[in-house]
Amino acid sequence: MGPAPLCPCFLFPSLEPSIHLKHLLSHVSPHDNKNQSRTLPVDLMDPLQKPSLHRKESVSGCLRYKCVSMFLIWGSIEDLGLVGFRGGISLVGSWGRKYGRWGRRPERLLCRGKVARSGVCSAQIPDTVRNDVLDAATLENKSKSSSPISISSLLDAVADDLKTLNKNLKTIVGTENQVLASAAEQIFGAGGKRLRPALVFLVSRATAKLAGLRDLTPQHRRLAEIIEMIHTASLIHDDVLDDSGMRRGKETIHQMYGTRVAVLAGDFMFAQSSWYLANLENLEVIKLISQVIKDFASGEIKQASSLFDCDLPLDEYLLKSYYKTASLISASTKAAAIFSGVSETICEQMFDYGKNLGLSFQVVDDILDFTQSAEQLGKPAATDLAKGNLTAPVIFALEKEPKLREIIDCEFGEAGSLDDAIDLVFKSGGIERARDLAKEKADLAISKLQCLPQDEFRSSLEGMVKYNLERID
Repeated sequence: MGPAPLCPCFLFPSLEPSIHLKHLLSHVSPHDNKNQSRTLPVDLMDPLQKPSLHRKESVSGCLRYKCVSMFLIWGSIEDLGLVGFRGGISLVGSWGRKYGRWGRRPERLLCRGKVARSGVCSAQIPDTVRNDVLDAATLENKSKSSSPISISSLLDAVADDLKTLNKNLKTIVGTENQVLASAAEQIFGAGGKRLRPALVFLVSRATAKLAGLRDLTPQHRRLAEIIEMIHTASLIHDDVLDDSGMRRGKETIHQMYGTRVAVLAGDFMFAQSSWYLANLENLEVIKLISQVIKDFASGEIKQASSLFDCDLPLDEYLLKSYYKTASLISASTKAAAIFSGVSETICEQMFDYGKNLGLSFQVVDDILDFTQSAEQLGKPAATDLAKGNLTAPVIFALEKEPKLREIIDCEFGEAGSLDDAIDLVFKSGGIERARDLAKEKADLAISKLQCLPQDEFRSSLEGMVKYNLERID
């Protein structure tokens, strides 16, 4: 059994120690939500659902799926009956024999008996293909008169706020456990742009001005710290899931201390952030931010249940992207407005700004996974595609390239098939259409800032959106 989880009872007072994974997956099938138009997640949990899990000796340690550490599913990987393997997760016991890979349909296995999996996890994007796309982007960029946006210039308006935050982050985690405190120090000390707390400060100052406040409240500052802690905890767990050895140029927690400490460090950070969140004593904000923790898990489950699914609709991709990226940003920008005491209308516009900025940010990241080199990315190119995670460029390419579907259905079992798939994504215009989608979400984000006074804080919020787009120009 893995270590006892840390559960903030004020967030989920009725949560049972375990939730049946099959019940969760029944809500996130890639085929049951195709026609949904909702933009906000619904409750996936049934706290009364009793577990019915089959035990089997499997990989050791406490490598638990990400949702475990987010207070949704408890226990070690043995309790869930999961066996990790390259490219996905299999299920053991009677349920595993029935369902196989997560979300895998029977026809998904057609190629398996014919072609052995190669376990390819990276690919070299053909230089000619990448250069054609990048050259086009370069020509387009040369026609623009504006100079590139500097992220440091965008953060100048809240530079003092960020300095205070950096000092507080190193003490806020506490020193009760030296190993966990050292792990937290490692990732906080790795630096980073602190874009999420910067957004909190920018929205806080812009809306505080509307409300007639002279300065930020202690709640504003604590919110920024909580948001960065939640984001950091998710990064620690992401590195475990992805088996990443480096983060921001430094060794990751699980690389230095092992998987067990990394999972516990992430749990610790979530629990600490939840404690400080409760002490804000604002029920609306507590509900808003605690939903983010749940959304992280929902996004991971959605992604795991739709690997190599060529029928994944764009709306489902956007919903998964909301869960994994935009939920935290939108909740933090709305919460900042709430603490300023502005109207509900303005709070909702700040939520929509964060949501669309987060979606645009994720689409841009998914484009960069194809267009940047492994050295620029800090990881192998086209990693998502190799693992079966189909993102916007691939979804658009599938509409025009039947051959791409055949390659993905066979899960890149043939030598060179991943390179062929990447080639088809470029040639089909998938990158360009994904770029248009990122621009569409960016325009929506900027439109939500019209309610704010035209000052340096609003200019920086607009600049954040433009800076994100410049990453693919």
